[in-house]
Amino acid sequence: MKRAVIFDYGGVLMKTVDYTPRHHWDQRLELPPGRVEQIVHGSASWVQVQCGEITLQEYWAEIAHQLGLDETETQALALDFYRGDRLDRALIQYIQELRATDYTVALLSNAPATLASDLQALGIAHLFNPLVISAHIGVMKPDPRAYQAVLEAIGRPAEHTIFVDDMPANVQAAAALGIHGVRYQADMDLRAALAPLLDFTFE
Repeated sequence: MKRAVIFDYGGVLMKTVDYTPRHHWDQRLELPPGRVEQIVHGSASWVQVQCGEITLQEYWAEIAHQLGLDETETQALALDFYRGDRLDRALIQYIQELRATDYTVALLSNAPATLASDLQALGIAHLFNPLVISAHIGVMKPDPRAYQAVLEAIGRPAEHTIFVDDMPANVQAAAALGIHGVRYQADMDLRAALAPLLDFTFE
């Protein structure tokens, strides 16, 4: 049996490569550079929506309240905020190769419940089995329960798995449970980094 590979989504599969749209909103609202991003991804409501405690609509309503936006402006911000994000097609190709050679590939992401439909729209949801999203399980990485949820869904012990994430705390938490953690960094050769871990099978 081959090791299973678990991927994070944001910062690994999907990366923000252009911050211009976000900075435009800082300027538009006469806020310091980075302030809009700090509110959108740093507020208590961002944690709540990722834990499934509030809906995405409720989340954006709270952001609108904090920034003083009307409904039309909020819809525009929600679109613009992610306009600079790009899917890493080379990494997707690698994942397709892993699946073609009988590796189990899963996804564990801190994200709102809508990530599942987003992955469907991108045409990549089928590459991950299972999809474990924090809003569905009610807990976020680096809480050990998040990793236990994906291990249970895969049906494999920790030592049979590899976890790829861009956040050091998330990788460290996985490693503490016996999962082989790999810290993903921009432009790294992930294929080379995973090769020695993948060259291992279990009876």
